[in-house]
Amino acid sequence: MIYKRSSALFAEAEKVIPGGVNSPVRAFKGVGGTPVFIKEARGAYLYDEDGNRLIDFINSWGPMILGHAYQPVVDAVVEKAKKGTSFGMPTEIETQIAELAVSMVPNIDKIRFVNSGTEACMSAVRLARGFSGKAKIIKFAGCYHGHSDSFLIQAGSGASTFGTPNSPGVTEGTAKDTLLAKYNDLDRVKGLIEANLNEIACIIIEPVAGNMGCIPPKDGFLEGLRRLCDAHDILLIFDEVMTGFRLAKGGAQELFNITADIVCFGKVIGGGLPVGAFAARNEIMSHLAPLGPVYQAGTLSGNPLAMAAGLAMLTDLNTSKDVFLRLSEKTEYLHKGIESVLKANNVVHTINRLGSMISVHFDAGSVTDFDTAAKGNNDVFKKFFHGLLNEGVYIAPSAFETWFITDALSYEDLDFTINAVDNVSKNL
Repeated sequence: MIYKRSSALFAEAEKVIPGGVNSPVRAFKGVGGTPVFIKEARGAYLYDEDGNRLIDFINSWGPMILGHAYQPVVDAVVEKAKKGTSFGMPTEIETQIAELAVSMVPNIDKIRFVNSGTEACMSAVRLARGFSGKAKIIKFAGCYHGHSDSFLIQAGSGASTFGTPNSPGVTEGTAKDTLLAKYNDLDRVKGLIEANLNEIACIIIEPVAGNMGCIPPKDGFLEGLRRLCDAHDILLIFDEVMTGFRLAKGGAQELFNITADIVCFGKVIGGGLPVGAFAARNEIMSHLAPLGPVYQAGTLSGNPLAMAAGLAMLTDLNTSKDVFLRLSEKTEYLHKGIESVLKANNVVHTINRLGSMISVHFDAGSVTDFDTAAKGNNDVFKKFFHGLLNEGVYIAPSAFETWFITDALSYEDLDFTINAVDNVSKNL
């Protein structure tokens, strides 16, 4: 495929935007080459500035669970925009989407909307600290919770792609309060708790990791975290920015039947617009301003366009009888097809999958944490990425990202993708 206009646009962008992009992983630093500039998208397809059509497996990094330009979302945003785009004042639709979200997700009584997943996770940790009166947090190597200072310690995703998991600008004082655990390793968590008794406010985790590829929790891992938190008066925070409303109506809490104390949302909850949220039971949320002393604010939080998009998306997900089953079946079909052709072409690989999240790792061993994810052959991944791009299939330009499946994908699209993998894998 030809990407002449994308190359020209990227050259222009580099003059006025750092690195030519507004989020680092878009820059193709991890795979080489020039980013693809998108003109429009519909359903399961991206259309770039050069007129190429690409089957999309990132789906705006997760929110397009029902496809691009999903008509109920578009209609809701257009109608709301006609009445004004922002007020900085309360609107009825904020309450409507809050009521719906609370009804769908287990173990939450109140929810507050913010503008991004980063804000949601940052605010959740501040709330946990304010509620508990303790300062330290435990996070897991490879889990990404946004770019707040507390989280940029082996953060996975873009940070790992560029080889700088510890970002300059994060102070030693902030870093010392962030304790780093190993995903799927309960013993490491126990050791951190024992070494910091009565000092840990919360444990924050992606219940299904998505920023070191898709890495599901081992049997008993999340249950073990819940028990440790209960035993040591620690709040358990589920970062469901990726998994919320994607793995099930009630997200990972529903899927695994495990309750978190605070839950963070993004992606799907905004229907594709910039939205985040965090939620908890009344006892915890009552500590949040203006009810309590923990301050959090946002001038554009609860923006009516974002609320309209999110309400339309959640409404359809809530009323659909089998959308999550369809998503899971399509992902399984893709998994089996890719695995078959990679094996046939003698490509060393491991595929992880859960629900509508899937990732291909170019290593023979099990991928269960950041260390094992990092063992993948990145040179092979680069060839795989560009090979698929030339075939008309777009996956994340980083070996440390999950693929997101949309219900707009047809089985013909999946067969096309499997055939593309077959073609590419012959030359890996």
